[in-house]
Amino acid sequence: MTLPLPRPVFDANAAGGAFGKLPDWDLTDLYPATDAPEFTRDMGWLETACAGFAARYEGKLASLDAAALLACVKEYEQIDVIAGRIMSFAGLRYYQNTMDSERAKFMADAQDKITTFTTPLVFFTLEFNRLDEAHLAGLLAQNADLARYKPVFDRMRAMRPYQLSDELEKFLHDQSTVGSAAWNRLFDETMAGLMFRVAGEDEELNLEATLNLLTDTDRSKREAAARALAEVFDKHIKLFARVHNTLAKEKEIEDRWRKMPNPQTARHLSNHVEPEVVEALRNAVVAAYPKLSHRYYRLKAKWMGLDKLQIWDRNAPLPIENPKTVDWDTARSMVMDAYGAFAPEMADLAKPFFEKGWIDAGVKPGKAPGAFAHPTVTTVHPYVMLNYLGKPRDVMTLAHELGHGVHQVLAAGQGELLSSTPLTLAETASVFGEMLTFRKLLDNAKTPAERKTLLAGKVEDMINTVVRQIAFYDFECKLHAARATGELTPDDINALWMSVQAQSLGDAFDFMDGYETFWAYIPHFVHSPFYVYAYAFGDGLVNALYAAYADGLPDFQTKYFDMLKAGGSKHHKDLLAPFGLDASDPKFWDKGLSMIAGFIDELEAMED
Repeated sequence: MTLPLPRPVFDANAAGGAFGKLPDWDLTDLYPATDAPEFTRDMGWLETACAGFAARYEGKLASLDAAALLACVKEYEQIDVIAGRIMSFAGLRYYQNTMDSERAKFMADAQDKITTFTTPLVFFTLEFNRLDEAHLAGLLAQNADLARYKPVFDRMRAMRPYQLSDELEKFLHDQSTVGSAAWNRLFDETMAGLMFRVAGEDEELNLEATLNLLTDTDRSKREAAARALAEVFDKHIKLFARVHNTLAKEKEIEDRWRKMPNPQTARHLSNHVEPEVVEALRNAVVAAYPKLSHRYYRLKAKWMGLDKLQIWDRNAPLPIENPKTVDWDTARSMVMDAYGAFAPEMADLAKPFFEKGWIDAGVKPGKAPGAFAHPTVTTVHPYVMLNYLGKPRDVMTLAHELGHGVHQVLAAGQGELLSSTPLTLAETASVFGEMLTFRKLLDNAKTPAERKTLLAGKVEDMINTVVRQIAFYDFECKLHAARATGELTPDDINALWMSVQAQSLGDAFDFMDGYETFWAYIPHFVHSPFYVYAYAFGDGLVNALYAAYADGLPDFQTKYFDMLKAGGSKHHKDLLAPFGLDASDPKFWDKGLSMIAGFIDELEAMED
């Protein structure tokens, strides 16, 4: 059971100010406490259930009839629920304070036990994938309840060409806690412990607060924050290079043993998306850099009265923008109103998040940076984490993460194995929730200046979601390709980073000395290689979906909720067909990119 990654779209979530009482998580729906009898009971049950499952089924899958195989799958699913519940509780507690050694130990001990308990289950996927195709098809034809799991089986069997011997698979499973998981923890704890001395600030700041200054109205504060980030990253750059070298090499070794064609293959398989679809997305975005990011940032430089932007100007507020703090109650109302205007059901699904302790919003010492929505397990409910600091962009982050939460609640009806949505589709409801909120605000804009501010903010968000994430993807592709030929020095990695930054941001920028190390703090490169293209996929998908909605596609809301309820039970082609969309069409991505270009057209027209 892996935990979600903080959302990377913005370098910072917000600014300070008085924004009311922020909610904290109430994790008791998972377990009342770490020493609760329910936790001890479930841990004991899991150990027994895993051993019993292996004793009943190992070596026997090929002899099971349809009813017996269905019973086997359901047992496996229940084990997944209990393991997921335990790790959700341990992981969410840890993310609340990654510097608390007790929480770190509790999570690590839970992970160790679950890894040990579930090692006997490794046989299941391997043996299932050895079932004869005709035999399995026959079983599915006999039993509709078993056939419902076919999308899960298809994803499992997509790994058939790449699976190793049973013994090697068990070894990899066993050693995972001291492999990538250990390096992930080292990265997380190092990041959470970094403190930055920013010129002009009274005390040292953590990463979240320092990144937040990059959106300050005061340019000198933004510069001071950028230079403080560069100074601290440089001091730790050997450690970060070691983390990336080790993880990339570990991945290369496993991919080589599995005979994966390239480093991206495993991600595409887990996303249930064809490599050519991702390649078409990547190529469309890169080709659009000149008409999107290059053009917008030249416009922004003009607004700011600068010949060239510096990196600390990238997410700076516009000079026409009146700095304002959005208190929590107002943010809640803005998002809920937008959701409710689209469909009352959507607001009803979002309401419990605010009322039942499903959101942890405040910035606290040791808390993980960024934002995420974690689905936990289908028998409980999702939890949303924010670092809310009162900026308008934080309202969009709230809309985004609530979209994930609504999606996860709706998909839970599919059950544990079928509810999980591939990353490429997991961003659909979140980005759509942002778009609904943005459109509501845009419709209510009272002055041209307010409309310009909203449009510019949305363009920057979309550039961060599409252009920046594809640049991140290209950086990862280059890094893994380079690591395959030998150890990379910090300077090597820095050079790869700067090559994609210059290409994606364009000629409006100068880059300060020190910016070359800013790859170091992006958690996705460490936790989940090649994850980032899912953000661009989701944005392009939502732009096309929203265009269908705006054009008055009949029964759009019903079709939209059906799509979310499907979870991971359908391929992207089947999910998008009711909307007349097809992500495998290379021209599909141009629709979404054209929406961004259209917003920039409108901004340019305001200059005339």
